[in-house]
Amino acid sequence: MHLQAALHADEHPGTMLLHHLLPMLRDADEQGVLRARFTVMPLVNPLGMANRTLRHHVGRYDTNTGINYNRRWPDLFAAIRSQISGRLSEDEVFNVNLIRKAVAQWIDAQQPRSAAEQLRLIVLREAHDAEFVLDLHCDDDSLIHIFTSPELMPELQDLADWMGAAATLTAADSGGGSFDEVLPQLYRKVAQANPGKPVPMASATATLEYRGRADVFDHFGAADARRLWGFLAGRNLIDADPGAVPPAMPGGTPFEATEIVRVDRPGLVAYRVELGERVSKGQPLADLIALDGPEAFMARTPILAGTDGFVLSRVSEKYVQRGGAIMKIVGTTPLPGRKGAYLLED
Repeated sequence: MHLQAALHADEHPGTMLLHHLLPMLRDADEQGVLRARFTVMPLVNPLGMANRTLRHHVGRYDTNTGINYNRRWPDLFAAIRSQISGRLSEDEVFNVNLIRKAVAQWIDAQQPRSAAEQLRLIVLREAHDAEFVLDLHCDDDSLIHIFTSPELMPELQDLADWMGAAATLTAADSGGGSFDEVLPQLYRKVAQANPGKPVPMASATATLEYRGRADVFDHFGAADARRLWGFLAGRNLIDADPGAVPPAMPGGTPFEATEIVRVDRPGLVAYRVELGERVSKGQPLADLIALDGPEAFMARTPILAGTDGFVLSRVSEKYVQRGGAIMKIVGTTPLPGRKGAYLLED
């Protein structure tokens, strides 16, 4: 089990959760009831923790390159394809071990050219052979939700239930090379390149979005840690009572069915809807107050929903530039403009 938080170094609800979970894991270890090896990295991105500009923490991007810390992770299949070519067997366990050994050898052979590259290799070394890899993040202003691969649902439905996730958004490739897609992409591509050979999705990997950036509080962290403990115990990774079975949450939804609501001009956003509110296509979600032109500071342009669904997240910064995303609406039907597109907000 690999747990990490604050890959986007200015997102700390996950760090607060792990602050509360770590003593529970320590006590379980001392009592001899851990049934798995745990690696826990509560502040996985020390480089991003140091990125401060004019009193603002810019923890999402490497300030040397402008690259999002959770984008452009390496294609491990391309890295190890030649090493495993022709070596897969009819034994599933053998194949998984072969893949993991090849990845470990590739990592050890790398010579990082920057601190950011070195950091990624350190994280991959810890995570590549874990059966569960959970990357704890948060949105801006949001309900709890999950990003994961479609093959991992409904396998991870119990995780969604324990978290109380309002949505579990699935995509085989969201287009950004994010961390949670590295291992699923590896096993998926190996299986596709070797038809007839048993290659399972050997790493259940997911991004867990714990509300918004401002939601760093003990009561949230403690409650979320207890829920994650319940999941771990329910999966027999800890020999402990998981507690009462949580209520069932919504199943997986294709990420292509989520509308990223954007504005076509700059302005000041005045929201009309709240988080969790159900909306209909064509319904006004917010008004955009003009900041220039003859009707500056008086004219309001409605921003309309492009799909039926519910409001999952909103941006907290109310001045938005042209093309800026202000909201996510989770629907059920994939949207034409989202198929085969870059699915992320940045």
